[in-house]
Amino acid sequence: MGGNKIVVYKEPGVVVVEDHDVPKLEVPTDVAKAKGLTQKAVHGVILRNIATNICGSDQHMVRGRTTAPPGQTLGHEITGEIMEKGEDVQFLDVGDIVTVPFNIACGRCRNCRDGQTGICLNVNPARAGSAYGYVDMGGLEGGQAEYVMVPFADFNLLKFPDRDQALEKILDLTMLSDIFPTGYHGAYTAGVTTGSTVYIAGAGPVGLAAAYSAQLLGAAVVIVGDRNAERLAQARSFGCETVDISQDATLEDQIAEILGTNEVDCAVDAVGFEASGHGRDAAEAPATVLNSVMTLTRAGGRLGIPGLYVTGDPGAADDDAKQGTLKVRLGLGWAKSHTFSTGQCPVLKYNRGLMMSILHDKAHIAKAVNATVIPLDDAPRGYQEFDQGAARKYVLNPHGLIPNVA
Repeated sequence: MGGNKIVVYKEPGVVVVEDHDVPKLEVPTDVAKAKGLTQKAVHGVILRNIATNICGSDQHMVRGRTTAPPGQTLGHEITGEIMEKGEDVQFLDVGDIVTVPFNIACGRCRNCRDGQTGICLNVNPARAGSAYGYVDMGGLEGGQAEYVMVPFADFNLLKFPDRDQALEKILDLTMLSDIFPTGYHGAYTAGVTTGSTVYIAGAGPVGLAAAYSAQLLGAAVVIVGDRNAERLAQARSFGCETVDISQDATLEDQIAEILGTNEVDCAVDAVGFEASGHGRDAAEAPATVLNSVMTLTRAGGRLGIPGLYVTGDPGAADDDAKQGTLKVRLGLGWAKSHTFSTGQCPVLKYNRGLMMSILHDKAHIAKAVNATVIPLDDAPRGYQEFDQGAARKYVLNPHGLIPNVA
């Protein structure tokens, strides 16, 4: 049948755009059987995607650094228009433009009722938590596509109040599905507040979103560390200080040059398990960021860790790291009474407030992360350029609905 172009992982370094069937209002068979759900998703909607973004988490799969199988569909950052809805969808209508949290949540289980929508208990047979188009995360097709099915729509979807305003601000609003809430979550759980000094490890899109969020939360100084000069320049473009971890000068010394002290109030790890060590010729060192942020953060400080860590990494440098076992200096964090916050961002906790900040011109996240629009068919190029370190957040335009874009 066909009718739905979608981005698919084929092998390490290779993604293609394939023609799949248009999604139906159904949950995957194995999820339905394992969780006692009806396969017919009367609670779901079909979206025509307006914008869907390439994420660093997708890039981990494409590099072959997860257990994703060939044929894994991709994409969990989704903004779209409702084209069809199930008979149990009560509060949304065809034609509504909505943002989709990357977390798939039932809204009924203990964790969802506690606001922990990143670890819903009813949407994934393999573990707590589910997401679109991601390995071991429940089996729903990815959102880097023309169309996507969203279950439990009344609970999960956030409707934009005005269609014309939403389209005008779509490049900012598309960041609500993941990186803006995720970056904000990293800064918020790190305890950023008025007057804070903050270190953000990583100047990719999530790191930039965390840095921008730290500014929204009132930080006095936000310092971003990376080894990519273009990405560090992007951080400076909206008022951040930067440190280059590829330099021989220690991170502590570079921080001291900025602050007059080699400690910060709080820190965010926006890198995750594919981290590189410090210095010009440093190799991969998956625990290096965790150890660095403990070293840099004052006693009693907090660490937000939105960077992805996995339980299966076939490309890791040693057998321990392949299982997610890292050489973390937990004794240092214990001695300094640090508080650690990890795991998926519960997007629904933040997306409405961040939406209002965008709609009322208090937040311009697309500019901070250098949103760059490309056609869906150009997704393989976007992945390649992103993997080479481009300081851009690639936004796919499946139907040409993003205005003012050639």
